[in-house]
Amino acid sequence: MMKRTTLAVMMTFALAATSATVAANDWKDASKDAWIDGKAETTLLLNGNLNSFTIDTDVKNGVVTLTGNVENEVDKALAEELIENLDGVRSVDNKLMVDKSAKNKNHDKNYDRNGKDGNALTDAKITTVVKTRLLFESEVSGTSINVDTKDGTVTLNGHVDSSAEKDLAMAIAKKTKDVKNVVNNLKVNH
Repeated sequence: MMKRTTLAVMMTFALAATSATVAANDWKDASKDAWIDGKAETTLLLNGNLNSFTIDTDVKNGVVTLTGNVENEVDKALAEELIENLDGVRSVDNKLMVDKSAKNKNHDKNYDRNGKDGNALTDAKITTVVKTRLLFESEVSGTSINVDTKDGTVTLNGHVDSSAEKDLAMAIAKKTKDVKNVVNNLKVNH
């Protein structure tokens, strides 16, 4: 009888440990999803072409679902591209609806309304990805750095606290997908 009781107690502890591990994993997954969701919302907000649209993000196990309305297919594609390039994102379920009446007063006039201007789309994506990475890098004062992109060339302007920070910002921009060249005009504060 004693062996059965001991076995029952051991199984209870094992089950409790298993459910604690599962709960810890669920919490860890939920935290990671919340972190991705925050990055996704920030990325969309920082993009001047998309920030006046209502785009909602929902994240489950690294899969980001985009819902809301955009003005055209270019904006829909841009939102998906921006989110799918974020660290931790496994895939994007793009459920954005194209609504021609959803006029974006800040929309970049260089965009071809038929979505044919791939350079403008790529440049907008690069700018947003670089700016987001700078903001999420704790060693760089990303809010003090202006990022502009033209034909794959990223130009960094603003002030940083050290030459190491200037070099790090340059490295972040250089390793971003589709970047052809980086012009580093950052000034070091004295």
